Amino acid sequence: MAQLPAAIVASSEGSSYVIKIDGYSRLKGQIEHGNYVQSTPFTVGGHDWAVEYYPNGCYAEKYEAGFISVFLALYSDVSNDVKAKVGFSLLDKDGEPLESKSMITHEHIFDSKGSDWGFSNFIKVADLESSVYLRDDSFSIRCDVTVMKPVHKVNRFIVVPPSNLHQHLGDLLISLDGADVTFRVGGESFLAHRSVLAARSLVFRAELFGPMKESGNSLIEISDMESDVFKSLLHFIYTDSLPVPETTDEGETGREMVIAGHLLVAADRYNIERLKLICEEKLCNLIDSDVVATSLALAEQHGLHRIKEACFEFLASPSNLETMMASDGYEHLKNSCPSVLRELAASFLPAELKAVKDIIMTT
Repeated sequence: MAQLPAAIVASSEGSSYVIKIDGYSRLKGQIEHGNYVQSTPFTVGGHDWAVEYYPNGCYAEKYEAGFISVFLALYSDVSNDVKAKVGFSLLDKDGEPLESKSMITHEHIFDSKGSDWGFSNFIKVADLESSVYLRDDSFSIRCDVTVMKPVHKVNRFIVVPPSNLHQHLGDLLISLDGADVTFRVGGESFLAHRSVLAARSLVFRAELFGPMKESGNSLIEISDMESDVFKSLLHFIYTDSLPVPETTDEGETGREMVIAGHLLVAADRYNIERLKLICEEKLCNLIDSDVVATSLALAEQHGLHRIKEACFEFLASPSNLETMMASDGYEHLKNSCPSVLRELAASFLPAELKAVKDIIMTT
C-alpha cells in the first residue's frame, strides 16, 4: 500500500481527530483503487491509531467504486482485544460535522496490530467534487474514537433465567391469596386483587380505587359479558397471555372466533391495548367465508379498522363475496351495518369513478 503520511495531518481535540486531506486531486490521480494513504498516528486509550484514506475506494468493496473510503486502524501491538467506538464525519468550512455526511458511531473489536474498521462508502467522489466542502483542493474529515474499558470475564458460568413474573401472578390468580374484590359475571363469581387489576388497566383503577372503594362495596356485577370471556380477560391481566384452548377440534374454530371477538370488546372496554391487538390479529387470521360477515359487522360497530381492511381484502375475491352473501351472518350485517356494504361496493369501483363512489357512500 502506498503511504504518504505527510499528505494527511491529524490534530486532536479530546477523542476527536481532524484529518485534513491536502492535494485531493493529486492523491486521487496517484493512488489506485484499493490503496490508501495513512494519517499521522495518534494515541487514544493508551493505543496508537491512524486513519487510512482510500481516495478511490477500498479494495474489499469493488462494487462501491466511485466512493471515498475511510478506516481506523490499530497501530499498536496488543495482547488482548481492544474494543472501541468509531465514527467519521465530513466537516464544513467552519469545522463542524455535517449531519448528512456523518457515519453513525459503531462499536468494533480490534484484535491485533493492523486490524481496521470503517466505511467503504463514506462519500461519493462525485458528491464531494460538486460540493462546497472541497476548497482549494482540500477537505477535512473528523474521526471520533473512544476506547472502551476491558471487561474481565468471570471464570464461572452464570445463567440468568427468563422472567417468571407472569407465572407467579398466574399462581396468585389460582390460589386467590389476598383476593379483595369479587365479580359476578354470567352467573359465576370471580375473585381477584384490586392492585393487580388497577396496575394493568386504567379503567379498573378508576372503578376500584374511585367512589366504589369509598362505598366499601367489594362485589361488582357485570351483566353484559359472558363468564368465559371474563375468565380469559382475568387470565391475560395476570399472565399477559391468553389461556391455552382446552381443545383444538376443528369445530371449535367458530367458537374461538366468537370468544376472540367478545374478548376484543372487553379489552377495548378496559383499555388493555396489547390484548386488543392480539385479538385483532387472531380475528384477521380466522377470516373465512363463514365468519367474514360477522367479523365485518364487529369491525364496523367498534371502529376496528385493521379487521375491516382484512375483511375487504378477503371479499375482493368474487367467490368469497358470493359465499359470504349466502352465509347466516350476511342478513345480520345487511340489517345492522348497511353503510359498510355500500362502502364495500364502492371499493370495487376503479379510482377514476370516484364520483360514483361518493354517490354510493352518500345514498
